[in-house]
Amino acid sequence: MSVSECELGPSTSRAAFAVGGSEDEYRPDVAEFAWNNIEPGLFTRVDSADIIFNTTKQAKIYGKYLFGDILGEGSYGKVKEVLDTESLCRRAIKIMKKRKLKRIPNGESNVKKEIQLLRKLKHKNVINLVEVMYNKEKQKTYVVMEFCVANLQEMLDNDQMKRFPDWQSHCYFVQLISGLEYLHSQHVVHKDIKPSNLLLTNDGTLKITDLGVAEELDMFSQCDACFTSQGSPAFQPPEISNGDDSFSGFKVDIWSSGVTLYNFCTGKYPFEGENIYKLFENISRGTYTIPDHCESQLNSLLSGMLKYNADERLSIQQIKSHEWVKRRHHRFEPPVKIPANTNTDDPHRGMTVIPYLEELHGYNDKPTQSPGEEEGLPLNQDIKPPLPQMLDSEVRTIINNDSPASLAPHSGSVSSANGRVNENNEASNNKRGSSKRSSSKSSSQRSSRSSLQKFKSMCSQS
Repeated sequence: MSVSECELGPSTSRAAFAVGGSEDEYRPDVAEFAWNNIEPGLFTRVDSADIIFNTTKQAKIYGKYLFGDILGEGSYGKVKEVLDTESLCRRAIKIMKKRKLKRIPNGESNVKKEIQLLRKLKHKNVINLVEVMYNKEKQKTYVVMEFCVANLQEMLDNDQMKRFPDWQSHCYFVQLISGLEYLHSQHVVHKDIKPSNLLLTNDGTLKITDLGVAEELDMFSQCDACFTSQGSPAFQPPEISNGDDSFSGFKVDIWSSGVTLYNFCTGKYPFEGENIYKLFENISRGTYTIPDHCESQLNSLLSGMLKYNADERLSIQQIKSHEWVKRRHHRFEPPVKIPANTNTDDPHRGMTVIPYLEELHGYNDKPTQSPGEEEGLPLNQDIKPPLPQMLDSEVRTIINNDSPASLAPHSGSVSSANGRVNENNEASNNKRGSSKRSSSKSSSQRSSRSSLQKFKSMCSQS
């Protein structure tokens, strides 16, 4: 386009632009559109919050798994609910993109390490690995695990006091120690014990999950020394906040379990700070307070697990033999329940795969046809149930011959509904002869009264 074409001025319908120009740039020679001159009612203002898009959920199947809604999302990927179409078991699948893992320090190595650990760990309080799949075309890794309905951090956040009752804290802590004892027996250090990494199944079983930063020790080594830590700052012990070159891995898990128990029972953390530097500074000092409402045995257990010196902390066996752990706790307070699903507002956290199943099998969500529509009757007309068809011979005799005045409405309805019954009755009465008609009136009246009572009861039931 030549420069001379740009000198056409505002009289043309479309302004011309010089070479290299953009239609998005401001042109003073083009008359601006006057929005104030628009006729009222031509456009209607609608807020974006009022716009609702009703899109049908598209069913997605990979392998034998039908995908549902998202359960959670983290730095490594997102977790969705799936249904095993062969066993009809509810599962959770963790989807991780290779491109995203490369941007995370040690991302791919942590995922491979977690998969290797989960394949050989089998315990009722450790998350169970079902299957691992890899899609080369989309560069995605699918890790299928057993389904858990919620994590403990969700339950704490949903409670007004942000804590569990003592009996509920005891129930979860005992299962945590059982799973942690198994991990340590397999020479595995978790390094990131916290409420958000503790899941619950439908029957209330606690599951330790997220072994991405866990470390497997040499089975022939005589010590549990570790040299790296990538856990959450609020749950780190003083030896890590002080920057020690090496530390006891098992004692790190004991410390973080103590902080978790402290959070269960009080709703707070023993060490807090405005930022990570203040937090590590407070942890390095090692001074904390336990609220007064905590009983003496719980106070003793927390103090033993949160010892500043790692060598003085309680071991797993000492924790299991502690009085607070061994004794039975009475349920004086109501439990903290699992909150409703934040996406569907379902208080029972039902299967999110059901809408996708309906879409997959062509489920037509239309109301069923009412009986009135099938028979061509108006919807506002009452549909009376049919009268009993099994009328004995005595009741038929009453309807045709000896109907009293009180029976007139019922006999009329019966005759209108069952005209053919009346015709058959008349024909049969003509064939009976004069011998039956000359029977005693007393016996016929007694039978008529009893038959009348039967008929009334049958009409009332109908």
